[in-house]
Amino acid sequence: MERTQFPDKSGQIQVLSALVGRMALASRLGYQYGGDRNVYQALGYPEMDIDYASYAAKYARQDIAKAIINRPVSATWKGPIRLREIGKEETEIEKAWAEMDKRLKLRNTLVRVDKLTSIGRYGVLLMGFDDVSSRAGFLQPVSTKGNRELLYVRPVGEGHAQIETLVKDTRDPRYGLPETYEIEYTEVDSSTTVSLKAHHSRVIHVTTELLESQIYGVPVLESVWNRLLDLEKLVGGSAEMFWRGARPGYQGKIKEDYTLPPEVEATLKDQFDEFEHNLRRYLAVEGVDIETLRPLLPAMIDQTTPSDDPTRKASARKTTRLPR
Repeated sequence: MERTQFPDKSGQIQVLSALVGRMALASRLGYQYGGDRNVYQALGYPEMDIDYASYAAKYARQDIAKAIINRPVSATWKGPIRLREIGKEETEIEKAWAEMDKRLKLRNTLVRVDKLTSIGRYGVLLMGFDDVSSRAGFLQPVSTKGNRELLYVRPVGEGHAQIETLVKDTRDPRYGLPETYEIEYTEVDSSTTVSLKAHHSRVIHVTTELLESQIYGVPVLESVWNRLLDLEKLVGGSAEMFWRGARPGYQGKIKEDYTLPPEVEATLKDQFDEFEHNLRRYLAVEGVDIETLRPLLPAMIDQTTPSDDPTRKASARKTTRLPR
């Protein structure tokens, strides 16, 4: 909501009140034993709101996060989308929908906006009608004169579709809902990012799991965010522990009554670095004894393998036997 503009004091007060409430809730996350222990802080969990960029990055780089969003979306939009009215004969509205679906590839568009909505708090569909000839025209309401043709539909996520103003008139049925949006996109013929202001009649606001807010839903990844961080620690930490523990370290001891020449001392570290990263398979040093340090991997394996105690082996066999 940092980019939302409000024309009067009452709107600002409402937003500030909502922010204070969310901050108060966030300040209680992770506290136990009357506030003596902050579990969130100890485990590296965020205590404040997670921004859209963090959700998008997690979706892009973590396989489990992507699956959490993509699989329900894929199941929801599986198969073609058809519009059917009562009766056997094909009606005009059914023909119009089939033609528009084929021309605009609506199924693919709906899949994309569903994913974008799941990443953030909302997504939008920007509709391009034939009554607009420039970017400035998007700020005007859709003309009701004559029949309007829908030329294209663009899905946009929260990160590039900010709510600019809200309806402030309490007598308006849309009171408190978005009035205008600021939408960013990349030009087709260049890599330039441009923005346009769009009236709400040209935008379909899509969101899920609304609670108190009528605008902002709950991101799909919010409730599992801590588990996603735990997964990265567990999987990444285990791989790093194996990588570091499986490869032995090396120790160089200078022989007694031997003075290491300056030129050898200067290149010794470089030789060890090349040896560690498999760029060198030998060390050309004199007067230095190279000893291999005991790797940690055998110790790790010893702790995880069953004991040689026959009673423990029998117990293990007993617990793993399946009933007939």
